[in-house]
Amino acid sequence: MGRPPLSSRLTPFVTTIFAEMSALAVRTGAINLGQGFPDTDGPAEVAEAAVRAVREGRGNQYPPGPGIPELRQAVAAHQRRWYGLEWDPDSEVLVTAGATEAIAAALLALLEPGDEVIALEPYYDSYAAGIAMAGARRVPVTLRPDAGAGAASYRLDLDELRAAVTPATRLILLNSPHNPTGTVLDRAELEAVAALAREHDLLVVTDEVYEHLVFDGEHLPIATLPGMRERTVSISSAGKSFSFTGWKVGWVTAPAPLVAAVRTAKQYLTYVSSGPFQYAVAEALALPDSYLTGLRADLLRKRDLLAAGLAEAGLRVFRPAGTYFITADITPLGEKDGVAYCMSLPERCGVVAVPTQVFYDDPDAGRSIVRFAFCKKDEVLAEAVRRLKEGRSA
Repeated sequence: MGRPPLSSRLTPFVTTIFAEMSALAVRTGAINLGQGFPDTDGPAEVAEAAVRAVREGRGNQYPPGPGIPELRQAVAAHQRRWYGLEWDPDSEVLVTAGATEAIAAALLALLEPGDEVIALEPYYDSYAAGIAMAGARRVPVTLRPDAGAGAASYRLDLDELRAAVTPATRLILLNSPHNPTGTVLDRAELEAVAALAREHDLLVVTDEVYEHLVFDGEHLPIATLPGMRERTVSISSAGKSFSFTGWKVGWVTAPAPLVAAVRTAKQYLTYVSSGPFQYAVAEALALPDSYLTGLRADLLRKRDLLAAGLAEAGLRVFRPAGTYFITADITPLGEKDGVAYCMSLPERCGVVAVPTQVFYDDPDAGRSIVRFAFCKKDEVLAEAVRRLKEGRSA
């Protein structure tokens, strides 16, 4: 056979680091602090709402293409309640198969081949794949650790961001709170992004799935800034906020023309998905604020538990301001390569982490940085820390 079966645009994305490391965890029986999924389910009443929907025959057949009205209304109410953003649930809200599909559909819908997309690196791996599938070009702007190791250890270089804009730039792809660094972009950084978008007539696609997992500072949607509502596609999902990552229920909020564009691409990807779960997520979004504040407090405690343990195990820890991930530098251990470290860690210590250099266009920028997830039971985190400490002294 002449030409390879796989498109050259997808050759770099044959597998994901998450699949590789999770398979390694299964093979070795190691504690998996690599892939970001909780090891406990979300609220029981939300799970029961899904069961009830199945039993009552709601969502067992194809739901409406844009999503069930109850969920679109709940998303609109959530945006109003938390951020003062007003969206028409009929024309400005779209339900997707998780945030990953929303991102892919937005990129496929809004980009032409040759367009440039500014993305903050290290970036979630689906961003690179989505940009490639759209035939566009990724232009990274690097978040770099500062000299200290405080709550916000990575910051956006605004001069580098401005220099990245060219006549070919079509959109800026944001993620705040940011995976994998845990950075929460502050008002000054977001206002700088907004100023560039307005000046150069750029679109902004913003992934806000960790919006309720902020420990230091606050989450500020860029769509709330002057002149940004009309040019921003905001994306979130139920997985991170309600600990039902397997349900794959996400959503887009944006002005009607942008939602219509994203819906055009989305309908030829999954068409529809997650029927009964949509009803359950609508109920989840109506839970009292105490649920989300409780979740945040629980994860803050877990963050501090793991951060202290990693530091005691000899790593240089970058304490995250948001998400449920911690990044750490392995050079104090005498290690230099994160991939080699993470590949050997399960056998040596019985723990799985993820090397962040795979999320950079410039691997050297993150070569010695690894990521750990702390959305696990306390006893699991404590055992992982014990193993890492013993591995250090072995």
